Amino acid sequence: MARFTLPPNSRIAANGKTHPAPPGAKRTKTFRIYRWSPESGENPRFDTFEIDLDDCGPMVLDALIKIKGEVDPTLTFRRSCREGICGSCAMNIDGTNTLACTKAIEDIRGTVTITPLPHLEVIKDLVPDLRHFYAQYASIRPWLQTVTPAPHMKERLQSPEDRAKLDGLYECILCACCSTSCPSYWWNSDRFLGPAILLQAYRWLADSRDEMTGERLDQLEDPFRLYRCHTIMNCATVCPKGLNPAKAIAEIKKMMLERA
Repeated sequence: MARFTLPPNSRIAANGKTHPAPPGAKRTKTFRIYRWSPESGENPRFDTFEIDLDDCGPMVLDALIKIKGEVDPTLTFRRSCREGICGSCAMNIDGTNTLACTKAIEDIRGTVTITPLPHLEVIKDLVPDLRHFYAQYASIRPWLQTVTPAPHMKERLQSPEDRAKLDGLYECILCACCSTSCPSYWWNSDRFLGPAILLQAYRWLADSRDEMTGERLDQLEDPFRLYRCHTIMNCATVCPKGLNPAKAIAEIKKMMLERA
């Protein structure tokens, strides 16, 4: 299981702030949250918040929203859909990468420790810098590429069997949980595309309507872009959508062998 790993040379300050539960709270939960602000000039720290569960929604994201709205407005995190669709609230919760909006508080024993996705630069608090991740996504040209003219006033049709080949691929929400749980990506993220991007790459390789298979495989033919995957399987373990990036990577490798 992927565990949170602090960036190299980082120091956690011992002066974290504690925010007790309101008087009269009978059912409480403690949240230990990573805090760091570039404007402060201080080392990162963990702040502790005691939340009244009888006055809070059931998900970890509900607790974060409550903390920001009622306790500490400076707490910074990403969120949008609250339905496990957008991937914005990806973070490391209780040692595992997941989505805060789909992680139930009651599923976590003891103190809930929340940190940013591991091995990424941190912009502030729970917000990681995903610019490199998205640049890698753009590099695979994630759109339908064809050379034949589009049918006049029609869609490019696909059989039900060919459409079924995209199941388990198109559902990826680019939350980066899988890539940031992958040790190979930690070590080689400058050149290895990582599980999420390679799954997206296979999504287009598997699409019967796409006509750039050779060019796409050529772009992936590199000692690092594809072949740094060592099938550790953290990616499949943490994916909040239940996808299997390792299988997609294996399928790309198979396509490489078949065309050799």
